[in-house]
Amino acid sequence: MPEIIDDKSEHCVPFIIERIKQHRRQYEDRGEKPPPFFVGLNGVQGAGKTTLVTTLSKTLASPPHSLPIVVLSIDDLYLPHSEQEALARSHSDNPLVQHRGQPSTHDIDLGVRLFDALAKSEANIRLPSYDKSAYSGSGDRRPETEWETVNAEGKPPVEVVVFEGWCVGFRPLDDKEVERKWRAAQAEYESKDAEYQGQLGKLQLLSVLFVNAKLREYDALTDRFGAFMHIDAEDTQYVYDWRLEQEAALRAAKGTGMTGEQVVRFVNGCESSQHMEHLRFIVLRIGHGLHADGSFADYPAYELYTDQLRNGTFGDEKDKQLRLVVGRDRKVKEVVKI
Repeated sequence: MPEIIDDKSEHCVPFIIERIKQHRRQYEDRGEKPPPFFVGLNGVQGAGKTTLVTTLSKTLASPPHSLPIVVLSIDDLYLPHSEQEALARSHSDNPLVQHRGQPSTHDIDLGVRLFDALAKSEANIRLPSYDKSAYSGSGDRRPETEWETVNAEGKPPVEVVVFEGWCVGFRPLDDKEVERKWRAAQAEYESKDAEYQGQLGKLQLLSVLFVNAKLREYDALTDRFGAFMHIDAEDTQYVYDWRLEQEAALRAAKGTGMTGEQVVRFVNGCESSQHMEHLRFIVLRIGHGLHADGSFADYPAYELYTDQLRNGTFGDEKDKQLRLVVGRDRKVKEVVKI
């Protein structure tokens, strides 16, 4: 896998520091103690989000900033294995929820309780943790005894919370807008004059509407953000190439994950037969398969929500979002403050 060089933190760190200063002034001017500051980070899979998060955490925690910081991933809010299986069984005709990844496969109540505890600087907060390799790559939540603890006695309380994930910041659409986008994608998919590259048009409308309805619950987390960063791609189709590179490296390093047969079942609900043959070739080339992390099945969500995210997840509130557009080489091509 090509090395990912961080050229993003040089834009993100000043942006976050300025937002934190404004946040603190807002409370200090009223004679109040500023609560922890929440930052959202969305990045298409494989664009360099993990590298950026690592650099951000180290930079903000070190002098001259010296900010107690915690990085949370939406992946650690995935439903326990038994609950994910129950969700899949209860919506057996919806390929989007047969595996973890889509909105509806996260425990939002757990996330809200966690955000509340961090916002109040409660003591001895345990951070959920998810094991993606459990159950042959289907995944499961780790026991609470294995969760990390923050705000422990003798340690400075968390002042900055970074919440990252591929669908972080997505806002639900009106059902009519979902249907409009779906019909346009379906028409392109069925047209003999165009080669449809997406996945949305291959799904049933009810499947897409279910996920969109569940996404409304995620606003309880998104509304907490005082700043938001979006690592965007010039072409969201890059996610396929990037994810395959990541998975090849992961297989070589850890040797755990889904079998090839499980991968085929995972994408079967929304892949064309031609694409399936391509995936079977990829599975054989990698060796064992891919994790059920939503890379391919998540693509319909990019088709639905990327335009809105690019326009700003905060609506009319300005200067709270930073958008970094990267090319196929993952290098920043454009920086936009929204």
